[in-house]
Amino acid sequence: MPRWKAFFSRHLRWSSTVSQALVLSIVTFCVILPLCCHRLLYSYFFIKSMYLDSMSEEVLQESLHQGQDALHFWRSASTAVAVSSRFSDIPQHPELLVTVVTARRNEGQDFHYLLQVMRQLSGLLGSCGEVRCAEVLVCDVEGGPQENRDARLLENHFQVIRRPPEEKQKNKERINTFEREKRDYVFCLRKAWELVKPKNIIVLEDDALPKQDFFKVIKDLLSRRFALQTLYIKLYHPERLQRYWNPEPYRILEWVGLGLVGATALLLTFPYWNPCSFTFMLSAGHLLFFTLYFMAAAELLGRHYLLEIRRLSPQLYAVSPATECCTPAMLFPGNASLRVADYLDVSFCMKGNAKDMVLYHMARTTSGERSHSVEPNLITHIGAYSSVRLNPSRPKLL
Repeated sequence: MPRWKAFFSRHLRWSSTVSQALVLSIVTFCVILPLCCHRLLYSYFFIKSMYLDSMSEEVLQESLHQGQDALHFWRSASTAVAVSSRFSDIPQHPELLVTVVTARRNEGQDFHYLLQVMRQLSGLLGSCGEVRCAEVLVCDVEGGPQENRDARLLENHFQVIRRPPEEKQKNKERINTFEREKRDYVFCLRKAWELVKPKNIIVLEDDALPKQDFFKVIKDLLSRRFALQTLYIKLYHPERLQRYWNPEPYRILEWVGLGLVGATALLLTFPYWNPCSFTFMLSAGHLLFFTLYFMAAAELLGRHYLLEIRRLSPQLYAVSPATECCTPAMLFPGNASLRVADYLDVSFCMKGNAKDMVLYHMARTTSGERSHSVEPNLITHIGAYSSVRLNPSRPKLL
């Protein structure tokens, strides 16, 4: 018998582990995962040409509806004394201050992102009980001739801070968008600290919608030892950038660890439950195969969806070294916000060196400074239309 026939007759029988591994891989990666994941936005199997446009339009319409609801809520809330006065007075030295940075949007005004965020915050704070989870401050950085109407509407409900007229005039000088955005951020950091000197500060951009467990997770994070020794903790990282196949070393370790745990558990299960009569056993070769099998499945499915399991408990949220992008939601423990303001002040921002890149570089190169990220995200980034960058006519999810 020819050598190739002998090889195939020996290895391509169902009793052969080579055949079983080949069939299992084909069924998993060519049938099961494509069928289950073709509509998952952050999966490799997502069929962009079929679903992206319709999903993007659906999300835009939902956000528009939520924005109009929030507008109606805050307009009608002016007659409710409990809502109107609940957050306007901020005591000195609160445990946590949430500062929402906002500017007028030239596009997407009907979405009322700021009003959506503030409605969500008011609901979350209202569920904290008699003792507030945090105090809330709105920082309106609008320096143009047209006012930020959403911020104006909130003045009866929250304390709103703005630049003095002379500082507004100075800020109108011809500078690029990234530098202006940085200066606005620094102003809000310093002004919030000067006003009430909080023990910890969260800075949200006006399109960062907090999740339902936002304050529970923040409380848990601040109780951990690392929080006392960090410059900032990022509460958001774009979902499309959360994959395992990434230069971040900790994700590679997490990925390999997931594969090893899954492979070991499966191989230990086979002696007790094996409906397909697999002949795999706990050996080095089979362990390597299933480790790679689970790693590939996890990456193709999408790490974002696996991270969602961690929402079962605040203690399950993962803390890791900070990534470069982005800054819609940041936690500054202690007086770290003042150090951040100083670091940003000495740097000039431009395209390719925005404030998130500056902070990332400072935390990595300055002795004694550390920065962290928390996963999964604690906010949803709802801002399809940017206030500082050019926008497409109909924004897409990807």
